[in-house]
Amino acid sequence: MQTEASEGKYRAPALAKGIDILELLASADDGLGQAEIGKRLGRTTSEIFRVLMVLRERGYVELDEGERYNLTAKLFEVAHRHPIIRRLTAIAGDEMQKLANRINQCVHLCVLNSGELLVIAQVESPDTNVNTVRLGSRIPIDDSASGRVLAAFMEDEELSHLLTLAGNETSARRARFLSDLPEVRRAGFCQGKSLTIEGVSVISAPIFDYTGKAVAAVTTPFIHRLTGMENMPLDQARELLVETCKGLSRRMGAGVANGD
Repeated sequence: MQTEASEGKYRAPALAKGIDILELLASADDGLGQAEIGKRLGRTTSEIFRVLMVLRERGYVELDEGERYNLTAKLFEVAHRHPIIRRLTAIAGDEMQKLANRINQCVHLCVLNSGELLVIAQVESPDTNVNTVRLGSRIPIDDSASGRVLAAFMEDEELSHLLTLAGNETSARRARFLSDLPEVRRAGFCQGKSLTIEGVSVISAPIFDYTGKAVAAVTTPFIHRLTGMENMPLDQARELLVETCKGLSRRMGAGVANGD
């Protein structure tokens, strides 16, 4: 289970051994003994003994009565000290502002919360005339490009749960929402006329995490100005928004599970 990083220019053998052990134990339901760990990793027991002791002292592994090492919940706890909203807003703020400046439009970031969209970040364009969504707003999924983007990448069971949380909606609106999802999934983004404001186009694209799940959507309510600063064409703005989301997805770990 040697990693490419351990064989590359910057070597940290003890760290590599520790990561190898953690990854191995993560897939061992009943734990592994020291000799078995060494055998599976192609190392001697003396090579991994010190690393196992440090991992045990730091609380990442524990030794059961059968002298088998198991992962503790500490990795899970450490990962969740950085909640997804905090993580998203930390990495997305600067990139959203750069995007807003380039396309001269306001941009906001949404996540799903109890069957609605929650706006967790928002930046304004440099122009005088703007159309923005208030930070903290809750938006029905049926009326939004963001809702379509997040729903389009859900499995059937997850989508069914979302629709239950979203509550009963008029059949026409819900039917339109569901009928749009296959095309959004195929394209990788949602683009079209706003369903709430006449004369406004909406572009939205997903941010994926390391599991491949769409965890947030970056959206711009694109206004077609007649005066003011120079306007970028809608399709060019969409290309930049999609590229921004791809970059944010990489920073969220998207592709790691597939070795990308």
